[in-house]
Amino acid sequence: MKETNKKKEDLTVEIGFLEGLRARMPDDTETLKLLGDDYTRAGRWKEGLDVDRELAQLLPKDSMVQYNLACSMSLLGRVRESAEAVHRAIELGYNHWDWLMKDPDLVNLRKGEEFKAIFALMPDRTAKKST
Repeated sequence: MKETNKKKEDLTVEIGFLEGLRARMPDDTETLKLLGDDYTRAGRWKEGLDVDRELAQLLPKDSMVQYNLACSMSLLGRVRESAEAVHRAIELGYNHWDWLMKDPDLVNLRKGEEFKAIFALMPDRTAKKST
């Protein structure tokens, strides 16, 4: 129990630090990436989505930024928008198919009909299962 509380405290401190950095350097993409990840890890999904949207504007050709945007959308149950972001990520070169199939942030997306179109884009898709 103490370990979990310590991790939460550490994450809260880290988020505060990164928010301070962001205030001083609002367009620093590395700070934004770390902050978005921490918001998601802390269950602050709406704030994570806001950061991911900002990153998508700053780095429109970054496949991982689009993938993370898809994750935030999925976590919030915005399945259609999540699927659109995954499609953009794939168009930009995202190809971590195994992770796409098991990423816990994309559970809502994988449950939706929209995932069938994404699944069809995967190489060796007959060997993969959508769960």
